[in-house]
Amino acid sequence: MKWQEEAYSRKDEGGHMMSLQEYKQQTNRLGRFQLMGAGDLRLYAITGVGFFLDSYDLFIINLVTPVWQNDYWGGLQGQKSPTFPPWLRGAVNAASNIGNIIGQLTFGFLGDAFGRKFVYGKELIVLIIGTILLISLPNSIPTPTEKMWWIFAFRVLIGIGIGGDYPMSASTVSERTCLKRRGQQLGWIFSNQGWGTLTGSVVTIIILACFKEAIDNKGEYNQLDAVWRIQMGLGLVPAFATLYQRLTMPEGKKYLESKELNSPASLRGNETKASESSVSEKPDHIHGEDARDTHAVKTPNTDGIALGSRVAEHSPATSSTGVHEASHNPASEPLNEVAILQLSSRKVRFNTFFVYFSEWRHLKPLLGTTSTWFLLDIVFYGTNLNQSVLLSDIGFSAGSNEYNILLRNGVGNLIIAVAGYVPGYFFTIFFVERLGRRWIQIQGFLVVALMFAIIAGDYSHLGTAGKFVCFALAQFFFNFGPNATTFIIPAEMFPSRVRGFTHGTSAAAGKLGAILSSLLFNYLSGPTILGLANVLWIFFACCILGAISTYFLIPETKDRDADAIDYEEWVAAGSGTMDENAGKTRS
Repeated sequence: MKWQEEAYSRKDEGGHMMSLQEYKQQTNRLGRFQLMGAGDLRLYAITGVGFFLDSYDLFIINLVTPVWQNDYWGGLQGQKSPTFPPWLRGAVNAASNIGNIIGQLTFGFLGDAFGRKFVYGKELIVLIIGTILLISLPNSIPTPTEKMWWIFAFRVLIGIGIGGDYPMSASTVSERTCLKRRGQQLGWIFSNQGWGTLTGSVVTIIILACFKEAIDNKGEYNQLDAVWRIQMGLGLVPAFATLYQRLTMPEGKKYLESKELNSPASLRGNETKASESSVSEKPDHIHGEDARDTHAVKTPNTDGIALGSRVAEHSPATSSTGVHEASHNPASEPLNEVAILQLSSRKVRFNTFFVYFSEWRHLKPLLGTTSTWFLLDIVFYGTNLNQSVLLSDIGFSAGSNEYNILLRNGVGNLIIAVAGYVPGYFFTIFFVERLGRRWIQIQGFLVVALMFAIIAGDYSHLGTAGKFVCFALAQFFFNFGPNATTFIIPAEMFPSRVRGFTHGTSAAAGKLGAILSSLLFNYLSGPTILGLANVLWIFFACCILGAISTYFLIPETKDRDADAIDYEEWVAAGSGTMDENAGKTRS
């Protein structure tokens, strides 16, 4: 299979240098919104499966938890009020998110240090192994609590695989997609979360319908054991379907070019040419290119976020007059893919992230992406991991027996997914290249805050229908808002050589918020502690803080190529001509 390469790179297919402005002129004929071509569809199918599984796992656990409650805590004995201990339920809910943090940080770092090709596909292997072990839960385990600890352990393993997919798929899509449609394509990939949610609800309803005779009519509640294993096991189908394509993915050109900026050989090549020309005239010295190809980048590009790396400690030697001393160095010759990866020293691999973010202008947006994702996931996961609890609390999922309760719960989740959750993604896809990422994120935070304020402020008097509508609207503006943009922004904001780890770090901060929410929601929402209405006020406050953090810390990333800015900054630093205004963003 041929992987598309439509993103901007410093060299065209003929090996000649090309400026970002020239690239934009070539792609100017493309519209802001286009249906996906064959290459886009392949990229969508291969990279999107991780987010499908992330959402499927997240929301299937929301639908499986009531099954476990009836299966292991009373349903088989005919009790009408089975008790799944809140602390244990919170731990099982949090398990996948704990694994997500490990996977996001680990795979994000490995993807930057050793390459996308080296890492991609391994996260699916981890996920597949975890899922197989999870659904192989031995019935010989004597107590429900011990069964839950088995499930907890392998949900952590599943979470590691899902977490590893975040930085790898985000980086792969960002580095291979046309700049003008990058946000749209990232939105398409992330929208697989919506399909995962929808599939989870539909699968649950279909499986319950298949077991209706046994469970509802005959009261054979032991069949619930088969129900949850099928629910969880179906996630293996898309994982196996895309494993081969991921494992055989070639290294991306954009990543390789960005990786050169970490290479000691590249830095020595910079020294060779630095004495011959200023950065504005000959920016190609890291490749040892002939002067005829160096006209491409004439002036520093400030049309974006400057996300270069401070390389003062690596800069070439200079004479007492500040002029770089020229000397022939064979390392200035063109580097092939293998050489680029081999010449990156172990020290550079481990230091790149810290050197890059030692500058405030680079650290500031990272604080923005981590804080907004953290605040979002407190609210998003607090709502969605416990949507069954919320539906029960507002009176929607009542039923005459266990089967009808489970069915009503599945129908309620399906309605919310169809009416609010899934459409929100497509609004983001359509408007992200028109309105920009920042505007969508801020308005999403504010509207979700308003919905929770309405529910919490009039909780005792607002009817079931009113609460249900508010929850559906909140789901819509989660996805036509910060749930989509917190994923898109870090994939665009940082250069390829640190993109995997920065995206993984931002996502891990979000999962930390999800863990806090999943562990504390069931405890705090109890009537003797805070109650559900007051927990929703906490969610309101988190949304307001998320909007404030976005406004002050995160710039717009539409139409900006972080790698182009990173290269110009690197060249300027190596030449000793770093503009004090380099990297300042324009509103």
